[in-house]
Amino acid sequence: MIIKNIAELVGIVPQGVLLKRGEEMSEVGILRNAWLRIEDGCIVDFGSREAAGAQEDSVISQTTAAPEARSADTGDSCGAAQGGTTPCPLRVQGDSSSVDDGEVVIDAEGGMVMPAFCDSHTHVVYAGSREGEFLDKINGLSYEQIAARGGGILNSADLLHRTSEDELYRQSMERVREMMSAGTGAIEIKSGYGLNPADEMKMLRVIKRIKESVPALVRATFLGAHAVGRGYTHEDYVQEVIDMMPDAAGLADFLDVFCDEGFFTPEDTDRILAAGTVCGLRAKIHANELGVSGGVEVGVRHGALSVDHLERTTQAQIDALRGSDTMPTMLPGSSFFLGIPFGDARSFIAAGLPLALASDYNPGSSPSGDMRFVMALACIRMRITPAQAFNAVTLNSAYAMGVSGETGSVTQGKRADLILTRPGWNLTRLAYNYSSPYIKQVFVAGQGIAG
Repeated sequence: MIIKNIAELVGIVPQGVLLKRGEEMSEVGILRNAWLRIEDGCIVDFGSREAAGAQEDSVISQTTAAPEARSADTGDSCGAAQGGTTPCPLRVQGDSSSVDDGEVVIDAEGGMVMPAFCDSHTHVVYAGSREGEFLDKINGLSYEQIAARGGGILNSADLLHRTSEDELYRQSMERVREMMSAGTGAIEIKSGYGLNPADEMKMLRVIKRIKESVPALVRATFLGAHAVGRGYTHEDYVQEVIDMMPDAAGLADFLDVFCDEGFFTPEDTDRILAAGTVCGLRAKIHANELGVSGGVEVGVRHGALSVDHLERTTQAQIDALRGSDTMPTMLPGSSFFLGIPFGDARSFIAAGLPLALASDYNPGSSPSGDMRFVMALACIRMRITPAQAFNAVTLNSAYAMGVSGETGSVTQGKRADLILTRPGWNLTRLAYNYSSPYIKQVFVAGQGIAG
């Protein structure tokens, strides 16, 4: 497959670059008047008409001769992104655009091509809905108050317990398809609405079925420590989570703990993460959503891949993250839906840290997996630039789920997880016109996804 007549090919990153930090988050590699070739679901080549010296409107040579790869310095055309970025320090292939027999040619017609979104924090395997709690929130009850009354996560656990595995899979697949059609190509999915051994394993089996059913990259996280299950004391449930670990390790890629006020303490978290290390599960932490919990620090000590939420942070958390391989991940959809503070993204970036953004798609605090809206919220409410937000919802979010070597950027050899927009779109407009239809086609591993 070749996509031709691309006005802007956005998100070009050299091979081997797995994340962006600090000032790098303002840099977006952009190639104008471009084409891109896909083979076997991967990006194999891309370039520009100018770099190839082509004079005709189409960059496609109507021959079947083997393409001749010629390097061309595209510093002029791989230039500044909307909102101000540095020129892209890349050399891309020149004219490698001949058409083989049977190859599909897609005319972008002046649209933008960008990496598909990567969503590194979701809870999309759940049963039913919690719109009743939506009314409670409107009537003034806080997230903590709803949870203290036995609602929230426990309500989802009760409903999931009564739902068959096949029905849970069916409902969850609807959400996953919705996310892919909205431009998401990689999804991390957590358990955590089981809260007992049988139901947690049921959730992880459903995630495994989803992983096998869709072209999106799917990663599974064991979040048994999401809340204390009904019928357990706090201490007994912490031990139950530890006892579940060997079975969970056969189905999950990561381990998570909700280390926050009213849920699990840093001491609980330390015990659970230590058990996860023995079972080969790398940590991902919920922390600092409801208070400054200590979860960031314990996560960094255990080499967590990411620490997520971070709606309430201090300089101590920034200091703890410096020099680590842990990705700070903020979830502005939760802030929007719950009416709580937005994460201090600007301070994290100014401190030279990386930043990822994810949807937190779940029934209680962020019932949306629209990553374009996440990007817009980051610009509007967190006051970061479209370029910074773009890097946070693509490459850095891919890193936060351990797949930035496979997706999250336009890089030769990576999966062809791409969004082709309608003509006239750029990164700034993507966040500015945040509800206007913009997608012409989504590709996940090179497969076209119906909108």
